[in-house]
Amino acid sequence: QVQLLESGGGLVQAGGSLRLSCAASGRSFSSYAMGWFRQPPGNEREFVAAISWGGRSTYYAESMKGRFTISRDNAKNTVYLQMNSLKPDDTAVYYCAAGRTYYSDAVYHNAYDYDTWGQGTQVTVSS
Repeated sequence: QVQLLESGGGLVQAGGSLRLSCAASGRSFSSYAMGWFRQPPGNEREFVAAISWGGRSTYYAESMKGRFTISRDNAKNTVYLQMNSLKPDDTAVYYCAAGRTYYSDAVYHNAYDYDTWGQGTQVTVSS
């Protein structure tokens, strides 16, 4: 099983960009579908983006399309979330998640499809 550690969060002005990283330790990282979720203050955790094993398939929440990009580098055991045109509504704790799967092109947007979670990184967007 992998362990996940997010980094790259911080304070940014509206319209700015951040890149989050999620480093995985352990074996078989390339057998995991990966996802990003976020939890805004006072709200439920919500899906942001997902990527398949080899990175060929991606999936985004509607409000993130065109602004966020998920990618992965299996050689570095790392998944990224590039966030552009940030808005105050993007303020949240962002979590990385890993889901073991046998399907190379699988992407998952439900939290229950993921069995390993990072501790989260805070992103704050000021207006």
